[in-house]
Amino acid sequence: MVKMGSFNKLMAILVVTMLVFVEGSRAFSFCNMSDDGLTACKPSVTEPNPSDPTAECCKDLSGADLDCLCSYKTSPVLPTLGISPKLAMGLPAKCGLTPPANC
Repeated sequence: MVKMGSFNKLMAILVVTMLVFVEGSRAFSFCNMSDDGLTACKPSVTEPNPSDPTAECCKDLSGADLDCLCSYKTSPVLPTLGISPKLAMGLPAKCGLTPPANC
């Protein structure tokens, strides 16, 4: 029997792997953030020493679907990718953006 935590991690890895295969040669996008924007923001949402968000990160985040991003705050996907959900949820405010009320 597979433990629920292990199952969630396995599903998260499977979803990410499927996204990579489905996207193929097209540019990757996650909640309306480009792969370049995600890469620019990663140092700001990675522990133990997150950096301040760059102008490129904030520019891409300003066009992102913040409700979509917020929906991942309790998902096992972010930690699987090395992203701190707490830091990720605080990123819009650091970029001068108003996060969704329920986030």
